[in-house]
Amino acid sequence: MKTSIALFQMSSVLGDFEGNKNKILSFCLSHKDCDIVVTPELSLCGYPPEDLIFHKSFILSCFETAQQLVESSKEFPNIHLLVGLPVQEGEKIFNEAFLIKNGQLLGRYKKRNLPNYGVFDERRYFTAGKNSEPLVFDVKGTRFGVNICEDIWHAEAPELAKKAGSEVLLILNASPFEKYKRQQRIECVEKNVCAQGMDAVYVNACGAQDEIIFDGFSFTRTKDGKGREMSGFEAASMLAEAEHGELLEASSFEISQGIADLYSGLVLSFKSYIENNSFKGVVLGLSGGIDSALVLKIAVGADKVEAVMMPSQFTSDMSKTDAAELASRLGVKYSVISVEPMYMAFENALKEEFKGYGRDLTEENLQARIRAVILMAISNKKGLMLASTGNKSEMAVGYSTLYGDLAGGFSVIKDVYKTEVYAICHWINKVSPNPVFPENILTRAPSAELRENQKDQDSLPDYPTLDAVLKLYLEEKKSLQEIMQQGFDEETAKKIIRMVKRAEYKRRQGPIGPKMTGMAFGRDWRYPITNKFEE
Repeated sequence: MKTSIALFQMSSVLGDFEGNKNKILSFCLSHKDCDIVVTPELSLCGYPPEDLIFHKSFILSCFETAQQLVESSKEFPNIHLLVGLPVQEGEKIFNEAFLIKNGQLLGRYKKRNLPNYGVFDERRYFTAGKNSEPLVFDVKGTRFGVNICEDIWHAEAPELAKKAGSEVLLILNASPFEKYKRQQRIECVEKNVCAQGMDAVYVNACGAQDEIIFDGFSFTRTKDGKGREMSGFEAASMLAEAEHGELLEASSFEISQGIADLYSGLVLSFKSYIENNSFKGVVLGLSGGIDSALVLKIAVGADKVEAVMMPSQFTSDMSKTDAAELASRLGVKYSVISVEPMYMAFENALKEEFKGYGRDLTEENLQARIRAVILMAISNKKGLMLASTGNKSEMAVGYSTLYGDLAGGFSVIKDVYKTEVYAICHWINKVSPNPVFPENILTRAPSAELRENQKDQDSLPDYPTLDAVLKLYLEEKKSLQEIMQQGFDEETAKKIIRMVKRAEYKRRQGPIGPKMTGMAFGRDWRYPITNKFEE
């Protein structure tokens, strides 16, 4: 007989036990004829709970909600439901999966492998379930095993499930988005699950939690390399079938990753942050440059979006025209507030204090900080979140003003290099029915426009060079000598590395933003500010 399996790629909200439970109940009630429903890792509480785990009331409330779910499962007696939650036993806390059916808790599985790298810090919170028995259960003649996320990145837990009789492994996941991560997941399943003679059902979370994006892309995989993949960056579901110990899959799929995934991840993270933190809308400074243009495009879709152009004497007519045109194309409220009167007032107030000093970065930073004050005032008055518009290239080398353009509640392109910002914007114009970004925004030389005829390249290497060196240094951890061996000039590489180190104090005080790469500033990057180490 065929066993029907529903993959529920859900978006859990951290700490919203009742809301998460109701999502699961609603799904099960609408899939009463299914034999198995699989939800993501810690689906009942949200992931990652971090130090909320240390609050006994958090774990107790989640467990009580799980008990309610067990009782409610009588309403869909046919379904074997797998749901994730933290469970405390004495002083130990485990990351578990409950197997629920028709008002009963049939089994429990404790996560065996706890990741403690990158964004993960699970050994701080959980005890590894190394001494627990595998969970394997029979449905209509097929034996199903259970693993949780990190378990299948190693051979041990799948092997134990196989030895216990598992034929199809059901895997609950909260695997964060990174570029090229989709392919890595499939390769991992093939290596550690399918190669041991099991088919796999991989159910991933979808949504965002602060800096972490869960992209979904749940999938099935058979021993002969076939299966199906779900859509990404949205809550979704898919049905699979098993018979005689195997998944009934006749198709195969290829992974296509690139700009589309990158953009979808940014939109999902921004939307989730706004909605889950109950902001009324968004305000941002629109400069006429490409970074703020992309952030505005990402922000469109929030209940309320306001863009503010704040020109000074150094703002070009092109910037004013392009900003107004972009706001018009995107249909957002657009305001113009000149910083010139405030700037002159500050200069006059500081005239005596600055006597004998020439003009320098102080005057440039002053303009940026005035703009931040204006935007924060609008944010406070109207209850709108200020969206920061800095990219990873600028964050890396400190090409930003502390308490100026670094101000904001969420920095959505914080982990996107400048060259990628251009690539995303070009792609958006290409796939849109009508161009979104005015041509000048895509082609003009980048400039902060804080002094006469200023260009970014006055202070920085060209962005293709800068981004290439940054990727080698930040993400691949290459030394100066190794970077030079890749063909980069010594002085240029040294300058970039010095700038990265010098800017650490700024990054510590900047807003959070979504993790898009394997080395994002924030969760992944933990370098001391006071640091005499030289390459």
